[in-house]
Amino acid sequence: MIPGSGMKLAIRNMVCPRCVAAVEEALRREGIPFRSVVLGEAEIGGELSPEAKARLAARLAALGFELLEDRRSRLVEAVRRELVELVWGPLPLPDVRLSDYLADRLHIDYNYLSTLFSETRGVTIEHCFIALKIERVKELLVYDELTLGEIAFRLGYSSTAYLSAQFKRMTGLTPSAFRRTGAAHRRPLDEL
Repeated sequence: MIPGSGMKLAIRNMVCPRCVAAVEEALRREGIPFRSVVLGEAEIGGELSPEAKARLAARLAALGFELLEDRRSRLVEAVRRELVELVWGPLPLPDVRLSDYLADRLHIDYNYLSTLFSETRGVTIEHCFIALKIERVKELLVYDELTLGEIAFRLGYSSTAYLSAQFKRMTGLTPSAFRRTGAAHRRPLDEL
């Protein structure tokens, strides 16, 4: 790593600490000094030549990541990263409206974010948020340490019945049926 600031690269599909480690390794292999790597972003020590950027993009693509070039794609990925960090962060989820949370975190009008996200991803921010929450519910069900009521409370559902109905609508299974089948029905976060 290098001190100081540099150029920031937006990278799609970084969803976990292993992704951060994989991107750090890709930067090392390309000989690109970096200051930091966090979900969705790497700060490097300077500008990249077009050739170096192309090599890095190819290396990242081989790992299932995408180097984002345009501002709109970067902003959509920032929204997705905020959603992942919110859902996979400490529980319980904060008691705030999603629109207020995203507008505050990204310092951009939510209506603009919502329109851009829907146009780019083909789904609404809310749908993506629900899909991420359902994946977190699946994870918590597999761990089998919390009751469904505790999971509902920690993920901000108004009731266990509402969580169960949403879970069944999204997965086709009840939470108890899913708990019996285990991890076979879990989806990777980068697919959401």
